[in-house]
Amino acid sequence: MALQGPIPVTFDMVFPHGCYVVGQVEAVKDFDASTSGRFVQSRDKTSGELVWQVAVMDADPTVKPGQKTVAVKILTMVQPVPPAPMPGLPFTPVEFDHLTVTPYVNGNGRLAYSIKAREMRAPRTGSATTPTHPGSTPAKHTAISGKDAA
Repeated sequence: MALQGPIPVTFDMVFPHGCYVVGQVEAVKDFDASTSGRFVQSRDKTSGELVWQVAVMDADPTVKPGQKTVAVKILTMVQPVPPAPMPGLPFTPVEFDHLTVTPYVNGNGRLAYSIKAREMRAPRTGSATTPTHPGSTPAKHTAISGKDAA
């Protein structure tokens, strides 16, 4: 099979309605290398870069409430900084560049996806994922169901 490892995708494929930061950017722990008194940050197996993660809420209205919040892992040597909050919004809109998804079977025996990115940034103005007014919908409607923190 030609597909090996993480599958490259676009932001609009994963979050066609956009997403919002709902947590802090945190270092991902390397459970094999860490000890009870020493934290070791995880590194990506392919690139060797440090792994960070941030919780985001998927703005897709059709996603079940229990699946709305997912973790996006960010591969970079420097801790990423979320975009500045937007006045009047309870959450900060965010977009990710250079996304990949890796399918896996979670602890419940269901298909889920680990989402990784290289960059986190503010949404571009005029983007298909940035609604122009409440209730508007983006132009693209391709979604990945079963997203899960991994």
